[in-house]
Amino acid sequence: MPSTDNTRLLILWTSGDPLTARDMILLYAVNAIKHNWWSAVTLLVWGAADSLAAQNNDIQAEIRRAIDAGVRIIACKKCAEDQNVAAILEHLGIEVFYTGEFLTEWLKSGSKILSV
Repeated sequence: MPSTDNTRLLILWTSGDPLTARDMILLYAVNAIKHNWWSAVTLLVWGAADSLAAQNNDIQAEIRRAIDAGVRIIACKKCAEDQNVAAILEHLGIEVFYTGEFLTEWLKSGSKILSV
């Protein structure tokens, strides 16, 4: 259940574009933790982002760096199963589960969300 103190951020990553992933999503997530812009950052991998994360070695390296920095990375299990990448995402250290309820609760809580 997400916090309602507005010091936590959820980044909803749906883009399959590697430049957007590297130069915006993952860069911001890491810097947000590194510079204490947010108390916690969760990155939700959804849709086209699942395949990009599973297939692009450069993006995988950035994902590992984000996890090492303290970013919690989760992925939609339905999307990952549909794209046959669930095992790869889990191997990267991404938590894979059905995220519809998680996202709904986050939105209802009024906590901050950035969607890309």
